[in-house]
Amino acid sequence: MTQDHRHKSILALLKERGSVAIEELVAHFKVTPQTIRRDLSYLADNQKLRRHHGGAGPISSIENTSYHTRQITDLKAKEKIAAHLVKMIPNGSSLFINIGTTTETIAKALLHHENLQVVTNNLNVARILGAKKDFSVLIAGGEVRYRDGGVIGEATEEFINQFRMDFGIIGISGIEDDGSLLDFDFREVKVAQAIIKNSRRVLLAADSSKFGRYAMVRLGNINQAHDFITDSKPPESIQAILTSHDVNLHLV
Repeated sequence: MTQDHRHKSILALLKERGSVAIEELVAHFKVTPQTIRRDLSYLADNQKLRRHHGGAGPISSIENTSYHTRQITDLKAKEKIAAHLVKMIPNGSSLFINIGTTTETIAKALLHHENLQVVTNNLNVARILGAKKDFSVLIAGGEVRYRDGGVIGEATEEFINQFRMDFGIIGISGIEDDGSLLDFDFREVKVAQAIIKNSRRVLLAADSSKFGRYAMVRLGNINQAHDFITDSKPPESIQAILTSHDVNLHLV
């Protein structure tokens, strides 16, 4: 069994049982404890599970990891995704950018563009892009979420609904095998749904750690995107959805 196949099987067992012990994984896969510990460490580093003494459990589906941790997790993958995505944005475009560390990385990559019109509910994105004098940056009103500078709430959604933009740049916390896009805050999800509805072209950006990651609020489905930019080949079930709905897959 390959390492990748073993990782997928570990996650499947975790989903079925709720938690797994190192000893039972050793017996199940007939490998050494050191191999299983390396597997669990890799999966934990990629936000697929949570390590504990003697085994592992699922990452909470009701609470996201800390903002600081998300800033540095899979940063190289996010930078590659950002570098590819911004090539799809012509100078002089209008765009929404939602909450997330991936979209903040994309904002930094957009600084080489000219004359962009940006509407965002992300204070960090506004700070990054507001430094360019030829950019027009509008910040949605609403409640500022202290932990990451996200702006959320009914007022935010109403503000977004006033616009019709060329592009909607969306980050996401998790993608299930059936294509469901998942996040942790229903107020954030409502705003993201408004961005999707009011964008002529939806660009979904997510690194491979988001595949199979659980969160409790359903935003929509990956088939609502026009383009999906990621750093690794998605699971076959997601590839099938992309193909059947003519969503362009960009592997970086």
